[in-house]
Amino acid sequence: MKAVNRSYDLVIIGGSAGAIQALPLILAQLPESFSLPIVIVLHRLEGSGSYLHQYFKQYCVLPVVEVEDKQPLLPGQVYIAPAGYHLLVENEGHFSLSIDPRVNYCRPSIDVLLESAADSYANRLVGIILTGANTDGSKGLKQVKEAGGLTIVQRPTTAAVDIMPRAAIKATDVDWILDLEEIGFLLAEIQYSDD
Repeated sequence: MKAVNRSYDLVIIGGSAGAIQALPLILAQLPESFSLPIVIVLHRLEGSGSYLHQYFKQYCVLPVVEVEDKQPLLPGQVYIAPAGYHLLVENEGHFSLSIDPRVNYCRPSIDVLLESAADSYANRLVGIILTGANTDGSKGLKQVKEAGGLTIVQRPTTAAVDIMPRAAIKATDVDWILDLEEIGFLLAEIQYSDD
């Protein structure tokens, strides 16, 4: 696998149908020394419980928490977007939650998070799109690419539902199209890359 020769400060992973089952295969590859914050946004029904961080803790040696408004991003933490809110990243490295209208029929929306993070982190951002049943994330991933960030998409043939990864690949010239385990290995490699 080709080395990634740039430093990154934030990883965002977006997914929908099938992503709850896909993410453990990525998170399990990350070492305890993994130093980047990871933010996960999944399409969830409004009012669904805040159980996902507990579920993902079973597969990940890093701390996993559900995001609270104005919470700072810390190294080596995994953050889960709460149901019923758009999640944004502010310039000073804090989260903000919004109840603005749904985007792509979703709140939280992957596009909203990726676009806000691309504005704040530009070429220091890694954007990842996984399995899912609509086109959310494709516009945001294009913005990550245009800002100079690293773009990764799950190989559509391995996705439970391939609409989301195919839309992302169609929207922009993504850097990597990988199997789930390969995504985890690449993330583990990224933190040791130099400028």
